[in-house]
Amino acid sequence: MSTFGVQGNDFVLDSKPFRIISGAIHYFRVVPEYWEDRLKKLKACGFNTVETYVPWNLHEPKEGEFDFSGILDIERFIVTAGELGLKVIVRPGPYICAEWEFGGFPGWLIADENMRLRCYYKPYLEKLDNYYDELIPHIVPHLCTNGGPVIAVQVENEYGSYGNDKKYLNHIKEGLIRRGVDCLLFTSDGPQDDMLNAGTLPDVFKTANFGSRPKEMFPVLRKHQPTGPLMCCEFWNGWFDHWDSEHHTRDAKDAAQCFDEMLEMGASVNFYMFHGGTNFGFMNGANRDDKINCTVTSYDYDSPVSECGDLTEKYYLCKEVIEKHFGKIEDIHVENLPKKAYGKVELTSSAKLFNSLDALSTPIDSACTLPMERVGQNTGFILYRNYVTGPMPERELHIQEVRDRAVVFVNGEKKGVVYRDRENEPIMIGAKDGETICIDILVENMGRVNYGPSLRDNKGITEGVRLGLQFLFDWKIYPLPLDDLHKLVYRPTDCTDGPVFLKGEFEVEECADTFLKLNGFSKGVAYINGFNLGRYWKVGPTKTMYVPAPLLKKGKNIIEIFEVDGTESTTVEFTDTPEL
Repeated sequence: MSTFGVQGNDFVLDSKPFRIISGAIHYFRVVPEYWEDRLKKLKACGFNTVETYVPWNLHEPKEGEFDFSGILDIERFIVTAGELGLKVIVRPGPYICAEWEFGGFPGWLIADENMRLRCYYKPYLEKLDNYYDELIPHIVPHLCTNGGPVIAVQVENEYGSYGNDKKYLNHIKEGLIRRGVDCLLFTSDGPQDDMLNAGTLPDVFKTANFGSRPKEMFPVLRKHQPTGPLMCCEFWNGWFDHWDSEHHTRDAKDAAQCFDEMLEMGASVNFYMFHGGTNFGFMNGANRDDKINCTVTSYDYDSPVSECGDLTEKYYLCKEVIEKHFGKIEDIHVENLPKKAYGKVELTSSAKLFNSLDALSTPIDSACTLPMERVGQNTGFILYRNYVTGPMPERELHIQEVRDRAVVFVNGEKKGVVYRDRENEPIMIGAKDGETICIDILVENMGRVNYGPSLRDNKGITEGVRLGLQFLFDWKIYPLPLDDLHKLVYRPTDCTDGPVFLKGEFEVEECADTFLKLNGFSKGVAYINGFNLGRYWKVGPTKTMYVPAPLLKKGKNIIEIFEVDGTESTTVEFTDTPEL
């Protein structure tokens, strides 16, 4: 058993002053075989604590069905950290932001059109309490008060940038305590008066999140918390990327200098991120101001440890800063993991989506188009099918509204693409007298908004479809979560027009990290041995996809690609170098 708390202007661990030097590593963004490697690199850099969010949408993918296995085994992650001598900070949300799908909320939460999020709304609190009843028992045995490494647990997350419902915050606080969380509780908010006013509780420790200018930021926190240790709970030492935007980096010396400045002020610090990892599957989030901007698959974040676990210049400079303030760091051997270029792989078989619908989905008949959540789907794609009989003069197709990208087909022929929040080229559709045409609209959920006032973000077609002024009714809806492709029937590749699945095999003698390069491909999803690596898109900035060695196996390996728009190539390449 250990004690951790606040005494005067210090954190105190077992009655001795303790400075938190922490780095964020999200267990759910790293294959579990690499948890020890990444945590060991944190320890070798001189950090004494690891911080992690907890994603509700992965742990309860369907209401009432919970998963704490494999990459979601949070207890194993905590225990591994403790065995390496690291302390642990847990941030269980329920909202986590994190550039993660829906900020960590499960999509099924908004199947209820009346649902209200992040406030004292009882139907929402019932769902939250059911989740906490399952989650918190996985954390409590590992609290420092029970002999484990967990020293602090967060109440909500950056709530002051969203709302001001103190009754809601108190409900979370009391719920954690009632379930046995008796270690330090804290909040984290932006260092602005309105955020710190709204997002904190008088009896809960306060921290601030920022990426620069600590001498300006910490005084704002001090105004709201006159005593106690200063802590930057999220030191943004890098940044994330959106599709069709520039790749973000932050000068390593600049980040190290800011870190040094905080330590000079006697502050505790948590690097966000120390190791970013990967948004595997469909778990990237999005931001929305005047338009939707979706986060890429890589969550490298320009962190001290790269997406593939390599030590960077930022790593070594931060280690120097820690040694400057705390003396020589214990010598722990860490190294970059081996990389291999497995070369080119031919995708020799294919399966057209329109020929595979019955293998992938059970259709739903509905008078109106329904959003994903209303048909029991969280992520992936969804296909809406309608038949129109002529005579129908050419009319413009209007989708009200698409979230987030729709590809429109008439009788299997591509007619155009409709994006959310963009000026789109008109799609004209008509039918001759006596002719019946089939309209298919394939919609991709490109990631729910994870921050800000647009957080509630239903996906699919949320309002309806018109030809001219006339709404179309009597739809057949095919949910396509694409989480299981084993029923697909592949034939020798005879089609590269999207939407199409392409499949190839390759041999591996020695498993090592590698990077999938998709030159000539347009937009889609990649799978290795059934594991969803995430999305690719030719607009970049990311040009490769990280494939950790544990996803490979000696001997035959299978790669599957779901190409939405069509490809100029049937050859992919595995290289030993990432292109972010």
